Amino acid sequence: MLIPFGILLVLVIYLIYTRGKFEKSTVEIYEKKFDEWKKHSKIEETKESNKQLVGLVFKKDYKVTIELLDESARNSLEKGKFKVENLKDN
Repeated sequence: MLIPFGILLVLVIYLIYTRGKFEKSTVEIYEKKFDEWKKHSKIEETKESNKQLVGLVFKKDYKVTIELLDESARNSLEKGKFKVENLKDN
């Protein structure tokens, strides 16, 4: 009666050991493949344009005045390429 339980115990220990070894090797293989994929994959970085303060708008009586802090926006303003947005709804 002891011999079958001994064989069963040895078999269970062997199967647990081989499964752990198999899982470790599988994880190592996939980590290597992932590292290779990272080397060869093209990572496209999306470049987001940020808002930039280029001028101030003032109203005196009925005349609107724009004071530019950066001259790069002058061309767009002269061509009329701008958009008016309300920051605060009345």
